[in-house]
Amino acid sequence: MIDWQRVTDLRSEIGAEGFAEVVELFLDEVESVVMNVGARPGRLGEELHFLKGSAWNLGFRAFGAICQDGERKCAADRAAEVDLKAIIDCYCESKEIFMTRVDEFCRAA
Repeated sequence: MIDWQRVTDLRSEIGAEGFAEVVELFLDEVESVVMNVGARPGRLGEELHFLKGSAWNLGFRAFGAICQDGERKCAADRAAEVDLKAIIDCYCESKEIFMTRVDEFCRAA
């Protein structure tokens, strides 16, 4: 569900302080979009594209994949087939798992 190697790599690239800032920004921005996903007609594909990129940047592999699937459905005029509940549930589960270890990546080495 979480690509811990991606998390480790990102932390190595930007350091503990930078990583903590990225996590805070991710949680603020992504959670805002996730909790309102699909609320703006015609924007679902854009929302899912944003969520996918953000998810993969921080190692939320399963969440990124489900967003990519939804984005592809939107591009094929099949937005009605996108399971918004599954997207929200996957985000919440991924976040819960991620938060169990996030502190170890935010500490200075």
